[in-house]
Amino acid sequence: MKTIGLVAAAAILLLATQAFAAPTLKPALAPLGFLVGSWDNGEGKVAGTGGTSKGGSVMSVESDGAVILRRDHTETFDKSGKPAGSFHQTMMIYPDGGGIHADYVDGEGHAIHYIKADVVAGRSVTFESAPGQGPVFRLTYALQSPRLLAISFGMIPPGASELRPIATGSLMKVK
Repeated sequence: MKTIGLVAAAAILLLATQAFAAPTLKPALAPLGFLVGSWDNGEGKVAGTGGTSKGGSVMSVESDGAVILRRDHTETFDKSGKPAGSFHQTMMIYPDGGGIHADYVDGEGHAIHYIKADVVAGRSVTFESAPGQGPVFRLTYALQSPRLLAISFGMIPPGASELRPIATGSLMKVK
C-alpha cells in the first residue's frame, strides 16, 4: 500500500511539474529567445535631459509560447542625480501575418504599435513603428554577450530622415 501511495505522489508531482514548466517559444519567436529572462538596467542615459535612468525588465514566455511579454519598472533622475519620477512599461511581442509585431504601453498613456521587426536570430532585433502623421519609433535590442543586452530607442520626426536618440542603455541578465 505504501508503494502505491509513493507512486501516485510521484505521478502527481511529475504532472504538476510539466504543467508549470516554462513553455517553449513557438518557431516564429524562437530567434528572439535571447530576450527571455530577468534583466537589471544598471544606469542608462536619458537624451535631452542630461539625466539617467535605472530599473529592470522581466521578459517571459506567455500564451503557450506564442508571446514574449516584457514588463519594466524604470526610475529616472535629473542631471544632478535627484529622483525625477518612475514609470512602468509593458510590451507584448508576437508573430502576426508572417512577421513579428509588438505593442508597447506605459503608465503615462503612451502606446506604440511596432509593425515590423528586423531580426538577427539569437543576436538582435530592431522594432519599427508605422510611418504616418506622427514620428516613427525604433527600438533595438542587441546581445553583446550572453548576459549583456544593449538597448537603444529613438524616433524619426515627421518630415525628417535621421533617427533622433531618446534613450540608450544596457541590461545585465540576472536569471
